[in-house]
Amino acid sequence: MTQLLEKTTDQRIVLQGTWEKFKLMQQASEDSPGVRLAYYEGMIEVFMPGFQHENFSEIIGYLVTTFLLSQGIAFVPSGSVTQEREGKASAQADKSYCLGGAKPIPDLSIEVIFTSGNANKLARYQALGVSEVWFWQDGVLTLHHLRTHRYERIDRSELPGLQQLDVDLLQRCILMAETDFPLAVQTFQASIGRK
Repeated sequence: MTQLLEKTTDQRIVLQGTWEKFKLMQQASEDSPGVRLAYYEGMIEVFMPGFQHENFSEIIGYLVTTFLLSQGIAFVPSGSVTQEREGKASAQADKSYCLGGAKPIPDLSIEVIFTSGNANKLARYQALGVSEVWFWQDGVLTLHHLRTHRYERIDRSELPGLQQLDVDLLQRCILMAETDFPLAVQTFQASIGRK
């Protein structure tokens, strides 16, 4: 039972360190699948997502991708690719999307949060210049759009093509998918097909 619990819960360690130390740790972890590293203002985060974290990440990614495809929006899914600004910040979102075409910094980053830290994550994404960041935490999806100097919480996406996404529907289907993924996808597809 202990082994199963270890695999289902997130593990997170935060250390102080320089950008150079972070880059050495990044190199050392290249052959360690499932380990994610992040950096911002002298703090290095080592993160190993558990099953629930990855499950919600996949559910959200599938539904967002389904919406983008149904709307005929050109996009490149960039998953949890490392996003960096040399010496300033580095992050690996759970899911990320470049609208229109591939870019070094995606337009949308989505984070599943089972522990604290979304305020710190917003600062990191602001340093990277990600236009929108969505957080899934405690069964609630919150959206944040980057303004001139800070993120502002929004009710609907302001990214081209995603403005029509019904966030309440998406949230309901994410929750539904936790127990019945096929039904959640069918419900979501049927609802977005009517618009």
